[in-house]
Amino acid sequence: MTGGRTDRSTARSIADLVDAGLIDPARAAGLGPVTARYPVGVSPTMLSLIDPNDPHDPIARQFLPTDAELSAAAGDLEDPIGDARHSPVDGIVHRYPDRVLLKLLHVCPVYCRFCFRREMVGPGRGALSGPALDRALGYIADHPEIWEVILTGGDPLVMRPRRLAGVLGRLRDIRHVQTIRIHTRVPVVSPERVDADMVAALSAETDRPVWISVHTNHARELGPAAAAAIRRLARAGLPLVSQTVLLRGVNDDAGALEALFRRLVAIGVKPYYIHHPDPAPGTAHFRVSVAEGRRILADVRRRCSGLCLPIYMRESPGGDGKTAISY
Repeated sequence: MTGGRTDRSTARSIADLVDAGLIDPARAAGLGPVTARYPVGVSPTMLSLIDPNDPHDPIARQFLPTDAELSAAAGDLEDPIGDARHSPVDGIVHRYPDRVLLKLLHVCPVYCRFCFRREMVGPGRGALSGPALDRALGYIADHPEIWEVILTGGDPLVMRPRRLAGVLGRLRDIRHVQTIRIHTRVPVVSPERVDADMVAALSAETDRPVWISVHTNHARELGPAAAAAIRRLARAGLPLVSQTVLLRGVNDDAGALEALFRRLVAIGVKPYYIHHPDPAPGTAHFRVSVAEGRRILADVRRRCSGLCLPIYMRESPGGDGKTAISY
């Protein structure tokens, strides 16, 4: 079952979602304060997957705004993983000794309602370029302990392939950078962007491959178009891992996660991380307890091959880093 939208444009407003048959017009005015604070963006691929007749649709829950996002909860943090605390120059987060985040832009192909950087991303937020990009790359060059650079944002694969290739080339010129990783939703939510030019930009001949970490939360996201995009990356020799967020109402049961992890392995992606939800503002309705998460993942472990099992990871509030949670 799909929504009523037939064109190929991204839904960027409540009006677009009403036109698509995904939000009741009677609710539209009440959602204005939500979209005034947090951006809306639902790609054509994701729009096509939403069942408007299912009030519990796991795709809709990830992307359609609700008034629950205006509810404050104890422990909410605008910067829940402490990026600002560990940012020595614009665009760089240096939380761990041997690796940095390089935040190239603040734009995404979709805007997830649970995003932990929801206060920082959105249309018109700009990109790291010119002198600011030079300073960020200079910081990496000046710190020989940096072994890995993780491109994030925003979503790096929203960039034009030529510009992305230029950044990757400059990183490869820094000899102590031995590993580059890209965190992205694009192969899943906008698979058409993974075209020949993008694959060529990512897979330039080098002894230091680019790792692609694909963010996906439900097996229904991995339809034929997403699988084809992922296989294009795999055929180019790009190693692929995944990251998932444990989300109430989306994947907080063992059956949903089993289906997701099996599907990922079937299309050549190793499940790497499943993140405990971060305390970003307006996301309390997505949160599960650590005890619930451990119980769910222990059930998954009993069902699945070890190849399907990711690391269950929690960010320490305020920026002290990740902690693995046993299950």
